[in-house]
Amino acid sequence: MNECDIAVLGAAGRMGRMLVTAVSQVTGLRLVGATEQEGSPYLGRDAGEVAGIGPVGVAIGSQIQDGFASGRVAIDFTLPQATRDHLKRAVEHHTSLVVGTTGLTEGDVQQLTRAAQDIPIVFAPNFSIGVNLMLKVAAQVASTLGETYDIEIIEAHHRHKVDAPSGTALGLGRAVAGAMGKQLQDVAVYAREGHTGARVPGSIGFATVRGGDIVGDHTVLFAGEGERFEVTHKASSRMTFARGAVQAALWLNGKPPGLYTMRDVLGF
Repeated sequence: MNECDIAVLGAAGRMGRMLVTAVSQVTGLRLVGATEQEGSPYLGRDAGEVAGIGPVGVAIGSQIQDGFASGRVAIDFTLPQATRDHLKRAVEHHTSLVVGTTGLTEGDVQQLTRAAQDIPIVFAPNFSIGVNLMLKVAAQVASTLGETYDIEIIEAHHRHKVDAPSGTALGLGRAVAGAMGKQLQDVAVYAREGHTGARVPGSIGFATVRGGDIVGDHTVLFAGEGERFEVTHKASSRMTFARGAVQAALWLNGKPPGLYTMRDVLGF
């Protein structure tokens, strides 16, 4: 197996540290770059030491060459404004990209689609193997139960998460809506307060919980007359997302330009 050169963008963040650790655990992956934003106190420090696994011989930098180079795969779990810049740099330097950033707009997704004409990109709302299986199962249930059941998507995350609903919850919503031949934007209900009136048939409701150190819980609830059917996934460690992302990076290495998902990586 040829080694795959990896750069972790945002290497000092919560997910960045997990990604550095995950890369070090997978045969065939080699960490060759790590970046942080200008002014970060972690610039110049060894990425492995910041991640808590000991020296790996890669200092965290802020320059283009620290993250982007031809033949390299960069993994980006940062913030939308950073990902927009990373996408431009990846195209300029012919760097393959794995994107797990949440809170991206429809315009951002369109930019990803355009960039994928020049470079290979894996983009997913969640890199957990279990969550991607959940997406498939929830869509199958929705196609069977259709509009005879009311659908609610409930998600919970830690107090520091800045976007809501989560990217995974929105991904579940799109999967469920698509299975019923609908567009999520036409049926989604994101907030309820006061006298809302009866539930609109065929709508998909969202409920958001933020608190403590919850890594990520997601449930798709199908509520019918006399019974409820639930599809649930609960993550207890961010490492499950990191391992999925490095699996995607290894799979992406050498692929032609295109916008791929974890379904492609996992062979669903």
